[in-house]
Amino acid sequence: MTDYQTARVSLGARLRELRSEAGLSGRELSARAGWHPSKVSRLEHGKQTATVEDLRTWARSCGQSGAAEGLVAQRRSLETHYTSWRRRLSGGTRARQQSAVELEGRSRHVQIFESVCVPGLFQTADYARYMIQRVVDLHGLPDDVEEGVRKRMERRRVLDDRSREFQTLIWEPALRMRQFPVSVLFDQLDDLADSVRRGRGGIGIVPLDAGLTTSPMHGFWIYDNRKVLVETVSAELCLTDGDAVEPYRRTFAELSRSAVRGSAAVRLIERVREDLEDGPAS
Repeated sequence: MTDYQTARVSLGARLRELRSEAGLSGRELSARAGWHPSKVSRLEHGKQTATVEDLRTWARSCGQSGAAEGLVAQRRSLETHYTSWRRRLSGGTRARQQSAVELEGRSRHVQIFESVCVPGLFQTADYARYMIQRVVDLHGLPDDVEEGVRKRMERRRVLDDRSREFQTLIWEPALRMRQFPVSVLFDQLDDLADSVRRGRGGIGIVPLDAGLTTSPMHGFWIYDNRKVLVETVSAELCLTDGDAVEPYRRTFAELSRSAVRGSAAVRLIERVREDLEDGPAS
């Protein structure tokens, strides 16, 4: 059972509990609500997703209008899909990258913010190899790193599709993190600077010393202003409820105001590269 279905079944159990507390049969509740009797059964068994109005009607029909907001809040959790990386990557890293190819292929407007690494769409093969290998090692997954890298490189093609709009923000510390050999970072920074020069991916860099009006707590990707993906250490979150998506849209807009672009972004990337050259070898 998926995380979404589990949450829907849990909501159905709560609805059944309210009906029982009211001493109503399924037919009695459906009559009060003006529904077909089968709808009550589908909702209680998690076979159908209740609308907000369904939940308000259910609570009112049970004589417990005050329970409606709790039901609505529980429904909202249906729109937050939490999938552990072990489950998300059970089909291998290639399958995860393929799902990204498909999502990006369906999306017309993508907004990306990353605070600890270069976004996957802009990674070089060597940089991606280290990133994917670390995930495989952390979660004890089957080693299909090379297949995952090849598929991630395939993802980059979407950046050349002019029918799609990409807006990308990278916080400067993400460029400075010594997560890999410096030679890998050099190649990555050179490639990223080239993307900026070419206007590829709508890249902006948020300087470390920029005055921020919001806190960049973690990276996130917004698809068509309707869906947000957030990667944590242990899981991937998929947010689709409007109330959950909106704060990310506002955060992106605020961070965007602090970003530098074009030649200023290239100069910042080159400065980071120079600092790495002057730092300790690795």
